[in-house]
Amino acid sequence: MLKTPLNKIFCRVLLALLLCIFLPLQVLAQEEPSNFTSTDSYPADSAQAWLAKMSDAVKSLNYTISFVLLKPGMDSQPYLWRHGVNADGLEMEQLNLLNGPGREIVRIGNKVSYFEPNVPPYSLQSSIINGPLPSEFFQRPDKLMLGYEFIMVGRSRIAGRAAQQIRIISKDNSRFGLNVWLDQETGLLLKMNMFGQESQLLEQIQVTGLQVTKEPDPFFAKIEPGMLPEVVSFRPTEPLNSAWEIGYIPKGMTIVKRDQRRLSSSGEIVEYIMLSDGLVDVSVYLQDKQSNKPQDNLVGTVQSDTLLTIEHGELNITIIGKLPAATANAIAKSVQRIN
Repeated sequence: MLKTPLNKIFCRVLLALLLCIFLPLQVLAQEEPSNFTSTDSYPADSAQAWLAKMSDAVKSLNYTISFVLLKPGMDSQPYLWRHGVNADGLEMEQLNLLNGPGREIVRIGNKVSYFEPNVPPYSLQSSIINGPLPSEFFQRPDKLMLGYEFIMVGRSRIAGRAAQQIRIISKDNSRFGLNVWLDQETGLLLKMNMFGQESQLLEQIQVTGLQVTKEPDPFFAKIEPGMLPEVVSFRPTEPLNSAWEIGYIPKGMTIVKRDQRRLSSSGEIVEYIMLSDGLVDVSVYLQDKQSNKPQDNLVGTVQSDTLLTIEHGELNITIIGKLPAATANAIAKSVQRIN
């Protein structure tokens, strides 16, 4: 853990950067849902078949799930997740943070509406909800096979239900690992543990209640689509002609977004790059060293995210993401000017 005053510095920097990227992350979610291969294409007891079963169940079943997000040193965060498919085949979804002032997200088809404290309600055009559950893992588990190995572990009992455990390990040991438990009957997620390179628990999602029904939850019948906030439209960003490139990107990761951002904390312009493997998103910020005061190299964790800030050549580089500090450092030091 970080000690004062570095801990305060990290928290402030992380908060400012996360506020800078939160809305763009939601825009990135505007991808088409996967048509992941049917379970019939794989042996019944293979990890691929289980992941296909999970992907199909998440999109096709009517269910209500209660789960808790746990991070060491933090209060637990309880959520309610509802999903339904109406008679016309339209998907409906709700995610509700139950503690504090709360945060509610409602999706009707490809319209996602956000209701948050101190923020006017708004909607985005998207087929997924952004929350603590990795939507790409549910929608496109095949994409993860580029960067991860999936290992069948065995069966156990989670939340009173029989479950199949699958271990997910980075192929190049550059990212944290996961243990997931899928409901044997439906394929829905029952538990997910993220663990560090020393096998320490970094983050846990634990389902406390699961109900699958024939019809959608009555909650969805009360929603009037016409009363939801209007969809926010964004001006298309111009292609960025960058002078920099990242020489090292972990296996299975790709650059999914690149533009310029204005930091809310200082008003300064930085170059922003997002790397993703479908399970982990990594934010990279590049800033001209001459436009900023000299700073010490910093590395540590805030919640389950690594925060690395270093001076490298002509740049100040900041990296935030759920990945080991050594990997963040390797990414930062691989940044080089394009000749």
